Amino acid sequence: MRFSSLFGPTAAELALLVQLWPVVNLIRPTQGVNFTPVPSPNLDLQDLGRVALTGDFDSISLYTYQQQSEDSFSTNGTQSLITQLPNGDFATTAAADGYIKAMCPFIMHDGTNAGVIVGGNFTSLGGVEAQGVAMYGPSTGKITPLPGLTGIVNALLCDQETNTVYVGGAFKGANSTNAVAWVGMSGWANLPFQGFNGPVNSILPAPSGNVIFGGSFTSLGNSTTTTPNQKDQQIINISSANITTGGTSTTDGYNNGTSIVCKTNGGDGPGNTWLLADNTPGFWRADMNFGYEPTKLRLWNTHQDGRGTQTFRFTALPLNGIMNFTYTDPDTGKKDQFCDARCPMSADKSVLYQDFYFYNTVGMSAFRIDVSAWHGKGGGFDGIELFENDIFAYAIDSLNEPACTTQQSGSNSTATGPWTVSPSLQSISEYLTASLTGSNINGSGVSVIFEPNIMQKANYTVTMFTPGCLQDNSCDSRGIVNVTGNYATASAPGVPLQTQIYQTNNYDKYDTIYQGPVDLSSGGFRPTVTLAPLYTQNDPITLVAQRVQFSIGNSTGGLNGLYEFNPNQNTLDTDFSNSTIDQAGLDLEQGAIVNSIALSGPTMYIAGNFTDSNSGFANIFAIGSGNSTGLPNGGLNAEVSSVIAYEDILYLGGNFTNTLNGSIAGLNNVAAFNITSSQWQPLGAGVSGAVDSIVPLEVNVTQNQPETCITINGFFNNLKSFGSNNDMPVTGFGIWVPSRQNWLQNLNVRSQAITGQLSTMTNVSGSDALLAGTLSSQDMSADDAVYLTSNPTSLNPLNVGIQPESVGPVTRKRAISGQNVSGVVTGLFHTSSANVTVLGGHFTATATNGSTIDNLAFVNGTSNAVTGLAAGLDTDSAFLALATSGNVLYAGGTITGKVNSADVNGLIVFDLGLADYSHPQPPAFGGNNVAVNAITVRPNKPQVYVGGTFETAGSLGCPSVCVFENGAWNQPGSGIGGSVAAFTWQGNDKLLAGGNLTVNNNATSLANLDISKNKWTVVDGAAVNVPGPVTALAPANKDASQFWVAGKSNNGTAFLVKYDGSTYHPVGDSLGSQTTILGLSMLQLSKGHDSNDLVPSRMALLVTGKLDLPNFGNASAALFNGTTFSPFILSTQGNNPGSISQLFSEKEVKFTAAGGHLAIGFVVLIALACALGAIFLLVVAGILIERYRRKHEGYAPAPTNYFDKTSNMGRIPPEHLFGRLGQRQAPMI
Repeated sequence: MRFSSLFGPTAAELALLVQLWPVVNLIRPTQGVNFTPVPSPNLDLQDLGRVALTGDFDSISLYTYQQQSEDSFSTNGTQSLITQLPNGDFATTAAADGYIKAMCPFIMHDGTNAGVIVGGNFTSLGGVEAQGVAMYGPSTGKITPLPGLTGIVNALLCDQETNTVYVGGAFKGANSTNAVAWVGMSGWANLPFQGFNGPVNSILPAPSGNVIFGGSFTSLGNSTTTTPNQKDQQIINISSANITTGGTSTTDGYNNGTSIVCKTNGGDGPGNTWLLADNTPGFWRADMNFGYEPTKLRLWNTHQDGRGTQTFRFTALPLNGIMNFTYTDPDTGKKDQFCDARCPMSADKSVLYQDFYFYNTVGMSAFRIDVSAWHGKGGGFDGIELFENDIFAYAIDSLNEPACTTQQSGSNSTATGPWTVSPSLQSISEYLTASLTGSNINGSGVSVIFEPNIMQKANYTVTMFTPGCLQDNSCDSRGIVNVTGNYATASAPGVPLQTQIYQTNNYDKYDTIYQGPVDLSSGGFRPTVTLAPLYTQNDPITLVAQRVQFSIGNSTGGLNGLYEFNPNQNTLDTDFSNSTIDQAGLDLEQGAIVNSIALSGPTMYIAGNFTDSNSGFANIFAIGSGNSTGLPNGGLNAEVSSVIAYEDILYLGGNFTNTLNGSIAGLNNVAAFNITSSQWQPLGAGVSGAVDSIVPLEVNVTQNQPETCITINGFFNNLKSFGSNNDMPVTGFGIWVPSRQNWLQNLNVRSQAITGQLSTMTNVSGSDALLAGTLSSQDMSADDAVYLTSNPTSLNPLNVGIQPESVGPVTRKRAISGQNVSGVVTGLFHTSSANVTVLGGHFTATATNGSTIDNLAFVNGTSNAVTGLAAGLDTDSAFLALATSGNVLYAGGTITGKVNSADVNGLIVFDLGLADYSHPQPPAFGGNNVAVNAITVRPNKPQVYVGGTFETAGSLGCPSVCVFENGAWNQPGSGIGGSVAAFTWQGNDKLLAGGNLTVNNNATSLANLDISKNKWTVVDGAAVNVPGPVTALAPANKDASQFWVAGKSNNGTAFLVKYDGSTYHPVGDSLGSQTTILGLSMLQLSKGHDSNDLVPSRMALLVTGKLDLPNFGNASAALFNGTTFSPFILSTQGNNPGSISQLFSEKEVKFTAAGGHLAIGFVVLIALACALGAIFLLVVAGILIERYRRKHEGYAPAPTNYFDKTSNMGRIPPEHLFGRLGQRQAPMI
């Protein structure tokens, strides 16, 4: 397309370029888009064996990018711009206060990427005020508002060749309605046809280069329109205004400015006339609590005592502009006379009143009439009225037409419920506000009924105005309203009479709620619009009601929902039969609504709400090769809201259930059409409710293997069952995987977890796709339990078959934390004789054999088979603590029921080797609200210590802590009371207990049991330095002489404290007020951090729960290095932040020496070893030195070969040697 031909000299008269604002002054920086990775946590878990995390979540992620969060998706109608992180998760880049309906990349003719144009029904984007349309910089995050439109943008088309953005919707801008163009970076330009008489829903480039508009319209904007045959029909309420005057007479009965309001008989006299002082100019002023655009002023002149106003001027406020009028001169009868600063009034008593028509339509909320000249001794008036063309009905009835109106039945309203009047602030008028909770939301007792005064039967556009939430600080609680209209005695077929409006807009907005015929207020019928809260909203919510407007429009202009625009023509062709596309619309039944248009090759597919009785198709058809044709089987049997083409498949969504002839089963609200084979295909069996939008999305279906999927978005709560797939509960969001021909939610694969809704997307050059909607995502779907590994750090599902939560959490509460119990609370790995993983909490799972498991599950490490307990326990039980002694599992919590016909309460015992309950069970605990919160086995002893909230064990009085040994309960020590939440051993003979305790009636959060003395004592300093009950406890060194404690302080905030053996060090003040800490664990690191007094350099403290980290938000786990909390794991449950209860592992953590002291025995042994090693080295060194010295001084080794001594013994007979021993011989000389 060549835009120059459209806006060149030959088209200059048709297209007036409107420069609305210097764009360079509009660019306001917001947060830029940077995907910032976070440092590795450097965990070293190899010495722990298998490691797992438990909690209450259905999706979970490692925190690897700063843009990740646990944020839920919005349910109040607000949406955002969304980008995809390198790890596949999604991050919000700019939040809007309403829906985003369309986007397109604005690439200039020279290849410059100006940004992405974003349209919708928002009033702000990225914190910048933007009415319905703005430009977003993908690389910078900058928001550029494009001011000048008021209303909703539904469709966009960016044309690179002409530097033009075509904008369609339900709005006004420049001199156009519902369609306009943004040209380059200059501003808005009227299209030659000045828009349409109804909304535009879709804009698409045709293969020919023309622009196709689809929507709900019947004529071009510059067609002859229907005008009211009764103009100026609504009276503006002056009686509720604040009236002030100046220069007023002092004569009683004539000095009250309100005397002339609602006085239309023209009679003079006290109480009927307002006079100025003699020979004095003056003014009369009215300040209203609402805005208006008057079209006619009617004044009654006074003739009291020969007085009267001769000239006046009318000033609009707060604009402070003098208005221009046309009028008929009563003295000469000349029409269309003009006046401004000196408008004349007749002194003729036969002239009852004079009408002055505003030359320009100007908005105002106050006005002032100045009398500059007078007849006789002074000026004055007997009456005044203001009129307007448009018809309004205000929620505050006192703002509607006054009771004194000359009309038989003026506009009015009726408010029912706890409504209060709110000041107008920055809005157009005062409005009603209702704060609702509980039954008020779901009941029928809250509503506002608007009743306009319709005096002419015609086609109207009905608009509802909603004040912005920033001005009254109600954005956090703004809700959704149902708007129901009764407009005609026989409403037009197919026109919806009920709609929903999201009231989350930051700034004032209006929504078109109806377009069509409206009947007169007569014969017992009166049009009404009813505003009421939408049911099933979470309370509290805030609703507002301001006003409804009825504007008359034209009825027909030769179009029917489709228009083909040729930007290369210098003149418009109004013979619509010359266009195949225009004619295709005209062939449809009158009142066609086109919702969406898709292009596949040379063929366009038109979808919406329409029929063609001649051709026998409905709601979807194709245009190609110069012809329009229906799809097989007559199309679809109800409205199609969205259609996209992907590869050779059309994906369609709406509220249909089958083809028109009912021949294809499974097309419930969503369908696929194979263009190549020309056949309909179901997506499973469809979804359970209407589909609003279809958006393609790249998804990691399996880990790190992204593929294009099709998201289905709308108003449904189930993916319908088909084949072996049961109904899958969802919240209006399904992901269809074309390669698997199934929903992602049905696939048994490790995949991303994505919830929310999408409305649209666009591809951005040099960047990832930009999405619009509201999403919550995590790395993977996983229910309540995962494995944690290091090198590299990763999470993997611990598959137990836990079912999604369908009801709220169990109402029985954990005695210490006061938190509702749901999900997997605790677990352990049992490896002594059988490889079994045990998970306990409050959940429902499906066993390998298909049976139902409640609250305690066993996973066989060899076969991966999942089993549960035999029947007997109550299903609302919750397991909170687990421990093993040999092959025997001790499982405690809020447990009730029967085992082997015996009552149990708080604890059961299970033989893991036999896979059955132990017999007999320990005597049950007794007391109020029995709960076992902690179980531990004494080192090197078969003694099981159980702590919680109880008073007795069987018949034995054994409060708070009891020990089970040799089949019997024993009370360890005495004087302990309250509730125990956690244990840790300080050597073999000392047990540290944390909770909400008493020792000999002294309140404390920490207590010690010295087993050798059988005595409980308060831990020194705990009562003062631990600010509340302890819910989590972990050793900080090998013998737990140092430890960490956490819980909720008495003021409701979380605390975290380290005890170093002599001093308490609180660090929890760096956590947010909403933090709940459920677990603590010290872990080793592969790379150290800076040394400090709290955490050794090669270790970190893992804090789990539901954490509120300042300057970040919610996290389920964080690592504390002694100075800083770093988010570690994020999770969600449904549409809320999830939580992690605790970490458990096969082996205990090994503590480094830093921060602790070795036992004396170890020190002696190490010293002895060092001494022996030193002596050995000295001996070896001495030997080596001696050998060197001998060699250096000439020493040689002695011979090692000897002669054979026996070889010479035969040569000398023995007698020769010994024979002469007895003979004397003289010595030889």
